[in-house]
Amino acid sequence: MSSAVTTQVTDLQNYVNGAWRRSAATEYFDVTNPATAKLLARTPLSTSADVDAAVQAAADAFPAWRRTPPGERVQYLFKLKNLLEENLDDLARVITLENGKTFAEARAELRRAIENVEVACGIPMMMQGYNLEDVTPGVDEMQIRQPLGVVAAIVPFNFPAMVSYWFLPYAIACGNSFILKPSERVPLSMHRAFELLEKTGLPKGVVNLVNGGKEVVNALCDHPQVRAISFVGSTPVAKHVYSRSAASGKRMQCQGGAKNHVIVLPDADMELATQIISDSAFGCAGQRCLAVSVAVTIGEAQKTFRDCIAHAASSIRVGNGLDAGVQMGPVITRESKQRIESLISAGVGEGAKPILDGRNTKIPKYESGNFLTPTVLDGLPTNSQLANTEIFGPVLSLIHANSIDEAMEFLRRSPYGNQASLFTTSGSAARKFRYEAPAGNIGINIGVAAPMAYFPFSGWKESFFGILHGQGRDAVEFFTECKIVIERWSRQETRKF
Repeated sequence: MSSAVTTQVTDLQNYVNGAWRRSAATEYFDVTNPATAKLLARTPLSTSADVDAAVQAAADAFPAWRRTPPGERVQYLFKLKNLLEENLDDLARVITLENGKTFAEARAELRRAIENVEVACGIPMMMQGYNLEDVTPGVDEMQIRQPLGVVAAIVPFNFPAMVSYWFLPYAIACGNSFILKPSERVPLSMHRAFELLEKTGLPKGVVNLVNGGKEVVNALCDHPQVRAISFVGSTPVAKHVYSRSAASGKRMQCQGGAKNHVIVLPDADMELATQIISDSAFGCAGQRCLAVSVAVTIGEAQKTFRDCIAHAASSIRVGNGLDAGVQMGPVITRESKQRIESLISAGVGEGAKPILDGRNTKIPKYESGNFLTPTVLDGLPTNSQLANTEIFGPVLSLIHANSIDEAMEFLRRSPYGNQASLFTTSGSAARKFRYEAPAGNIGINIGVAAPMAYFPFSGWKESFFGILHGQGRDAVEFFTECKIVIERWSRQETRKF
């Protein structure tokens, strides 16, 4: 996918120390529109020297930035919120062009990004410590929060804007300087976002952007001046980033892959469940870490839900995300499409029945696009490789169980624990599920249990490596370290004024 530099398309630059700079890269990654295969730009595969330049700029900016009062730091975020609002449609169009999701989905993603900026504006309250006088006579004790220094985030292709904002606004509001490594597949969204950040007047070096691939990731993990790494991506890479960063003494929060299950009880509102689960499984072409990928039906829900979901999925209009009326766009690359099709074939080979088969899809006018249509695999064996494989595409597998306990046991065997959902009208069943489900994000009659920005984006088992998650109070704790101060002053006669 890498290629020589040409003058036919834009060769992107890094943003370092308040200026756009050409990378030292000798290789570039082609950024193509997933719907049309049109070449949009080239991402420089930056070098460790590029990373070091960004780290030095961030380190130089840190002393003055951390001494900037929190109330002043968040003024830049207020400006950023307004700029994001004013340029929302422009940014959404860029997301759709490089990622493929529909324009409506791109706008919704940006709303979640803005929500995080809004929450981070509360840092003057969220970052406060606490104190106690006279822990022993004449001695006072307090806990204060201080920024770490230089921190970095490595973010994925599926939400080019939103995931970056799980980290960026909190990091800088807390007084850190920040380096972002966007996905080389979708660099244009954050390029545009950094153009807006530049307009806020943030001091040079507080925010930096380095494009690239594995060399940039490893350089950030290894650099002694980078104090913390935030990561979202696949589980194998999350493990790599976690272990490599730990070896150099960093704190980490690494969000990995997922295999999200939904249990459908016979008493569920089937019309509501069908619509919500369809949106979850096939929205964003199934390329989100909270997409439902396995539906476990209980009792008579097996036939009812199967028929309803097949009908709903078959009516989804697939095409270019910028075209009116389109409800699902392409997957990110041709290689992703081929991988998804091979996994569908593997599931069929293991006994699943494709009641909807999205393989070999061709969309008129977009024959070169990376399109599949929604796929529903009925009767997937519980020991199938698909049962524990993150497909990351518009594929929903159906499994039948005789009881909620049997279904829960299936969930417990999954190596992942990002999300689990239940559809029911029973409060007792809902409480049991909430109490026992082995996942970090739980939905009750919810298909995408995405936490609001003031709650952490949780994850369990091989879906998350670390302790503190992104967003909300967890973000504040992650991007600060606690200092305990114990004070005693010698007794003197009180001066009279």
